[in-house]
Amino acid sequence: MDRYEGICHLGWWANSSTAFGAGEVSVVITSDGDTWSAHGHLLEPGPEALEGFTFLCDLDPVFTLRFPDDAIEVSVHPATEPGHFTMAESTSPATRPVSL
Repeated sequence: MDRYEGICHLGWWANSSTAFGAGEVSVVITSDGDTWSAHGHLLEPGPEALEGFTFLCDLDPVFTLRFPDDAIEVSVHPATEPGHFTMAESTSPATRPVSL
């Protein structure tokens, strides 16, 4: 079983040049062959950050999770504890209802 535990950057992109809700998160990702599971929490879970995070998850849960040398698209789902979330690999591209 492989495991990654560390700080990453989670961003919600409205388009190729505009990020909303971007910030650092602490994540734990475990992999067992072809499947993986992940959870994490916001590092700055103030009221504004929590409100924005929840809003973006409800709008479209597809975020970009950036590691120091790689990035993947993930589907983020808030957990019951404020600022905490679970993640799964995104199987479809983001559908952004926002145009700037």
